[in-house]
Amino acid sequence: MPERTVFQSLTQRHVVTLPQHASVWEAACVMTKANSSNVLVIDPSGSMLGILTERDLMTRVLAKALNPQTTQVCDVMTPNPQTVGPDTKVAEAVLMMIERGFRHLPIVSESDKTLGVFSVRDAMPREIGDAVSLAEFNDQVNDALG
Repeated sequence: MPERTVFQSLTQRHVVTLPQHASVWEAACVMTKANSSNVLVIDPSGSMLGILTERDLMTRVLAKALNPQTTQVCDVMTPNPQTVGPDTKVAEAVLMMIERGFRHLPIVSESDKTLGVFSVRDAMPREIGDAVSLAEFNDQVNDALG
């Protein structure tokens, strides 16, 4: 079976966006309506400034008792998120997510157009297993090199 790319693996190809000064409450409503686990935060020209995920809502808003109606997404988003190209292999993307501790990865074309957001949920078990094996191998190499 050939390796899938992140773009091929997307289960949702629509991109949910909000301006940087939108409230967290608006973000939660938009995410709920779109059945999306994330929203990309954009500037007036449409350039991506950051990403806000369900996990961010829980750890950066609810756990800190911030008011979702007055807290702006730009205050709790992950700024300048790591991105990948559409031809990135799924196992490579999952490895990046494991090593860097995040669960969403915007897919951006060479012309800086956002094509979607890859989630670990888009990966098949075999692809996750390949990424875990690579992560373990990388750990062994790093340990051997000191």
